Amino acid sequence: METIDKIKQQIEENTILLYMKGSPKLPSCGFSSQAAQALMGCGEKFAYVDILQNPDIRAELPKYAQWPTFPQLWVEGELIGGCDIIMEMFQKGELQPIIKEAAARNAEEGDA
Repeated sequence: METIDKIKQQIEENTILLYMKGSPKLPSCGFSSQAAQALMGCGEKFAYVDILQNPDIRAELPKYAQWPTFPQLWVEGELIGGCDIIMEMFQKGELQPIIKEAAARNAEEGDA
């Protein structure tokens, strides 16, 4: 499978997806750590891809997303942004409803 196809599939299959360095429990960079903490603070499950374990994705995703840095948060197929945007939205209380509504919509689709 081509890397871009793999990225598209990951974004399609995961309602809330964080591309990060490391994992939420063992982040490998401060920005990824902050982003994962904010997402965990929203109280919903989310998927993640460790780009350090996936150098192909690390190389291709910035071009696909037209976003040069990691972490990257994708919700329902839309790029939300990186660490600064995630933290700003979380602190303003804007991230939580986006995450909760996406998770609720995903749960409804799963039950249908």
